[in-house]
Amino acid sequence: MKILIRLPNWLGDVVMSTAFVAAVKQLYPDARIDVIIKKELSNIAPLIPGLTQIHSFSKQEFGGLTGVYRFGKKLKAEKYDIFFNLPQSLSSAVMGWATSAKKRVGFGKEGGFFLLTNSYKKSANLHRVDEYVSLVEQFTGKTIPHKQVRLNAAVQGLKHPNQVIINFNSEASSRRMPLDKGRALLNKLTSTFTNTTFCLIGAPKEAVYVSQLIIGSENADRLQNYAGQTDLPGLCSLMAQSAAVLTTDSGPAHLANSVGSPVIALFGAGNEHNTAPYNKQNLTVLRYGKLTCEPCVRNTCKLYGVPKCMEQLDELQIINTLSLYTNHA
Repeated sequence: MKILIRLPNWLGDVVMSTAFVAAVKQLYPDARIDVIIKKELSNIAPLIPGLTQIHSFSKQEFGGLTGVYRFGKKLKAEKYDIFFNLPQSLSSAVMGWATSAKKRVGFGKEGGFFLLTNSYKKSANLHRVDEYVSLVEQFTGKTIPHKQVRLNAAVQGLKHPNQVIINFNSEASSRRMPLDKGRALLNKLTSTFTNTTFCLIGAPKEAVYVSQLIIGSENADRLQNYAGQTDLPGLCSLMAQSAAVLTTDSGPAHLANSVGSPVIALFGAGNEHNTAPYNKQNLTVLRYGKLTCEPCVRNTCKLYGVPKCMEQLDELQIINTLSLYTNHA
């Protein structure tokens, strides 16, 4: 049997979908499992256990519905038995239809249900991992009792007990650490953990923000700027070797969780019940929790302009949590 999975389009969602891939592998142990992944994220796919072939998809090369149809048709010769559609978009349903897979399975949304042979209703208020896995559970009628998000990071050398990864970035400004709050928190961290090096990470487009954080901070000699300096596999290795990862609600939070690194996830607008890192071991989720608007799940803060839920995070609580994983002095 040959199975093709269209993975989601965002980094965090791709990481969360690894539990779905594992569930498919568990239910179809002898099947060949291939995936389609957005080109910008394709270097993370080799770290997903259980895959045979990775099809990289570029929106620039295959734009619009005609483009995704052309891309799907290229895979027709593979003769897939099942196509699982995770993005829940019309374009991905068109892509699956073009592959001529015998069974095309997904959630009925955005009008794509008529292109699927098996369309299911998405349950409300599930964690994203449970939501994805529910698709294969509904299709097979079988339950997956133990779910885990996992990537295979290449780790070279020993763990660095005095190295902490910091990610204050997020695609949405409502989940991003405000600059002044970020500097204040960095000052508290470097003055408290005097033997610890803090590695600030980020995508190339976030490098300016990270530089601004470091330039305005005390003890900048113990702040290392990795923004735009690592690819995704390299970032996974860096996280796996570090004592802990302190991060906003973002893709890197899920990356760290998937490679087994202790994670302290700082939540603002996002709803942790739906999108927090999934593996509960060595995970602490912190939020302010005293605003009536929390969580608003908006990408921008309409009420205060700057996300007050992030500004009011308890710095002492963050330090006390981090002290569980690293040395104070």
